[in-house]
Amino acid sequence: MQGRVCQLLLVNALTCGLEVCMAAGTFYIPPLLLQAGMEERYMTMVLGVGPVLGLIFVPMIGSYSDSWRGRFGRRRPFIWLLCVGVLLGLQVLPQASHLAALLYPQRPRWLEGILLVGAACLLEFSGQACFTPLEALISDQFPGEEESRRAFSVYSLMISLGGCLGYLLPALDWSHAPTAAYLGGQEAFIYALITLIFLTCLLSTVFISEDRWTGGEGTRKGVSVSSTLSPSHWWSRYCGHPLLSRTQCVRMAVGWCVSLCVSALPRVYGVCMSLPAVIRRLFVAELFSWMALMSFMLFYTDFMGVGLYRGVPNATPGTQERLRYDEGVRMASVGLFLQCLISVVCSILMERWMVLLGTRAVYVSSVILLALATAVMSFSKSVVMVTVMAAATGYTFCVLQVLPYTLLCLYHSDKRVFFSSSKSRPSHQGESDDHTNSKPLLTPDHGKTPLLTSASPHVSLPLEREGEAIPLPQRGMCLDMAILDSAYLLSQVLPALCLGSIVQQSHSVSAYMASACFLSLLSLLCSTGVVFTRSDLHKLTGSKGDTPTLRGQKD
Repeated sequence: MQGRVCQLLLVNALTCGLEVCMAAGTFYIPPLLLQAGMEERYMTMVLGVGPVLGLIFVPMIGSYSDSWRGRFGRRRPFIWLLCVGVLLGLQVLPQASHLAALLYPQRPRWLEGILLVGAACLLEFSGQACFTPLEALISDQFPGEEESRRAFSVYSLMISLGGCLGYLLPALDWSHAPTAAYLGGQEAFIYALITLIFLTCLLSTVFISEDRWTGGEGTRKGVSVSSTLSPSHWWSRYCGHPLLSRTQCVRMAVGWCVSLCVSALPRVYGVCMSLPAVIRRLFVAELFSWMALMSFMLFYTDFMGVGLYRGVPNATPGTQERLRYDEGVRMASVGLFLQCLISVVCSILMERWMVLLGTRAVYVSSVILLALATAVMSFSKSVVMVTVMAAATGYTFCVLQVLPYTLLCLYHSDKRVFFSSSKSRPSHQGESDDHTNSKPLLTPDHGKTPLLTSASPHVSLPLEREGEAIPLPQRGMCLDMAILDSAYLLSQVLPALCLGSIVQQSHSVSAYMASACFLSLLSLLCSTGVVFTRSDLHKLTGSKGDTPTLRGQKD
C-alpha cells in the first residue's frame, strides 16, 4: 500500500512541477508579447499556435505511447522528450531581448519578436502535450473506476498546488532582490526559479516503476508484438552499423521520425473518426467547458491591467500608464492564485462530493458557477468583486481536471458495455473479450494485460450506425486521453483566433468575460448528453440519425 502511494506521489511530483512552469511561465507570455510591440489580435493568435501543434501531434504521441517498446516503459520516454522542450522554452523567453541583440544587432527588435513567438509556442506545446502521457501513466498504475477516481483527485490536487505556487511567484515583487537584479529583472528571476523547481520534480520520474517490455510477450493473432517503434530496433539497424557515419545516422533518424509521423496519421485519423458515442459526447461537453474557462484564464491579465487598472502594456517603463498595467498584472496573478487555492480545497473534497452528489450534479454545478462568475466579471468594475469571482472558478477548474478522466477510466473498465452495441447480441459481463479488445490498463477481472500492438489495425468491436456494424480501430487509454486533451487544446485555439478581433471591434476587454459566459451556457446544454453512469446508456438507446446507439447492461 505504501509503495503504491509512493508511486502516485512520484508521478504527481512532475505534474506539480509542470503546472508551476505552465502557470508562471505562460503568465508572462501576453505581457512580454505586448511589450515587444505586438498588436492585441496577433498576440492572441500566437497563444493559439501551441495548442494547434498539440491538436496535430498529441494524438500521435498518445498512439505511439500505447505501442512503444523500450527499457524505460511506454510513457516516460515521451515525458522526458517533451520536458526538454519545456526547459528550452523557459530559457529563451526571459532572455529574448539579450539573445536578439547578441545575434542580430542591426535589427534586434525583429529577432526578439521571433524568439518570443518561437519560445512561447514551444513552451505551450511541450507543456500541454506532456500531461497526456502523465495521465496515461496514472491510469496504467491505478486502473478501475474507484482507484482511478482517487488517483485523479490527487492529480488534480497536485495541479492545483502547482498552480498556486506558479501564480504566487509573479504576484510578489522580486525586482529589488539582489539575485533578480543580477539575472536581469523580475521575469528572468522567476523563470530561473521555476526552472530549478521543474528540474527537481523531473528527477522523480527516474524512480517510477513502470512496466518494461522484455521482448518475450508472445504474439497476438499470429503477429509478433515486437515493433519497429522500439528505439533499439532503429539503433541496431542503422547507427549500430560500422560503415555509417554520424551524419548519416542523424539523417536516418530524421527520416525515421518523419516516416513514423506519416504512417501514424491514417491510423490516428481512423481512430478519431470512429469515436464511441460516449467519448464523443464527453469530448463536446469538455470542449465548451474548457473554452469558457480558457477565455477567462488566458486573457485575465490583460483584462485586469487594461480594463480595471486602465494601464497601457506597451507604454514606456516607469510611466504612470505602465505602472498601472504592471499593478493590474500582479493583481491578476493574485486572482489566479486564489483560484488554484480554491481548487486545492475542492480536490481534497472532490471524491466525497462525487460519491454523495453524483458526477452529473458535480459537473453541472461547476458549469453554472462558471457562467455566473464570468457574467459578474463582465459588468463589475470592482477589483475585489472580480477577484472573488476569479477565485470561485477554482471549483470548475478542479472538476475539469478530475471528472473527464474518471469517466474515461469508467468507460475503459467495461468496453463491452460502453464502446459497443448490438441489437441481436446483448453484452454479458462475465464473457471474456480478450479476443476482440486490447486493454491498455489493469482491471480487477483481467489482471495484467498485454501491451497494445501497432500491427493489428482493427479489432472487431461492433459500433452500430443505422443498423450496420462497422469495425472499430483498437483503442488505447493514452490515445483516448489524447483525444480528451485535444478538447483542452482546441479550447485555446478558438478563443485565441477570435477574441482578439472581437475585443478590437468592441473596444472593450470585457468581451473576454462575456464570451466566457456565453460558452459556459453552451457547455451546460452539451452536458445533458454526457454518460455519467451505466444507467445513462438508456438515453442513447433511442438516439437517431448519425449518433451511434449504445446498449449495455443495467446497473
